[in-house]
Amino acid sequence: MSDDPKRASESSSARAEARAEYFVISVAAQLSGMHAQTLRTYDRLGLVTPQRTSGGGRRYSERDVALLREVQRLSQDEGVNLAGIKRIIELTNQVSELQERVVELAAALERERARPDYRPELIPPQRNTALVVWQPRNRRR
Repeated sequence: MSDDPKRASESSSARAEARAEYFVISVAAQLSGMHAQTLRTYDRLGLVTPQRTSGGGRRYSERDVALLREVQRLSQDEGVNLAGIKRIIELTNQVSELQERVVELAAALERERARPDYRPELIPPQRNTALVVWQPRNRRR
């Protein structure tokens, strides 16, 4: 096994992806309760982007089907338009990526602290980075 945690993580996720089930568009449409043409439209708009076969056929993962259901829920139950849904998906993905990065950085910090030559006194103290917004009051003349 590799000593590099990122490489080990990538290889385990690659193995999990290789075992994942993929559905043709008609099955994904049925599982999500939508018409196949709707799935094609969502793919064109970049809302849900399935993997492609070498021949160009769409292959939807279980995660894609769950995302299709969420798109449908946001659209029908919450009244969010497709542009809003796309932004929600982008922000959700960004939050997930940032959370993963925080975990990686915390693990790296713990590895550094575990080193025998670690010297905490060499780390500069953190400064307060609070931001205060000031707005002048309306003065009467």
